[in-house]
Amino acid sequence: MTGSEARPLLFLDVDGPLIPFGAGPYPQGDDAHPLLARIDPALGPGLAALPCELVWATTWGADANECVAPRLGLPELPVVAWPESGDDDIRAGIHWKTPALLDHAAGRPFIWVDDEITDPDRAWVASHHPGRALLHRVDAGRGLAAADLTVLRGWLDTRIPDTAADRGGHFSAFGAVAGE
Repeated sequence: MTGSEARPLLFLDVDGPLIPFGAGPYPQGDDAHPLLARIDPALGPGLAALPCELVWATTWGADANECVAPRLGLPELPVVAWPESGDDDIRAGIHWKTPALLDHAAGRPFIWVDDEITDPDRAWVASHHPGRALLHRVDAGRGLAAADLTVLRGWLDTRIPDTAADRGGHFSAFGAVAGE
């Protein structure tokens, strides 16, 4: 599969988007992971139905496959490997995840769903990523909701002409960097 044929990636954070921090009400959680009860299992089918490749982009790492994916009815997903932190991780106010996500995407179009995305992240992606990208900030107080899935679906369904493919009369779902 070439880069232009690859499905877009959806980088998914857990804390905030899937485990909201708002007042609730939420069901009682278990002692091992009390906040996991805040995950809305109805989000799983909506995420799975999106025409993209889901990837965990969370500090939960591989634990997201053990603890979060089953609650959403999702299969095991790939996990972004985070670099070791260091003093050079602070780059003009961008989130520490941003460079690693671009490395993982390797030019593929992607969506990043997180509660800590800022305008400097959007600007950095726009200037460093050759493909199309949507950085979708979720309110950590309410978490990911059906309205957010509608935004993600709309972005994934938007077809933008690819200049090379357009010469042949074909259109690609990939193009310029897009924001929210």
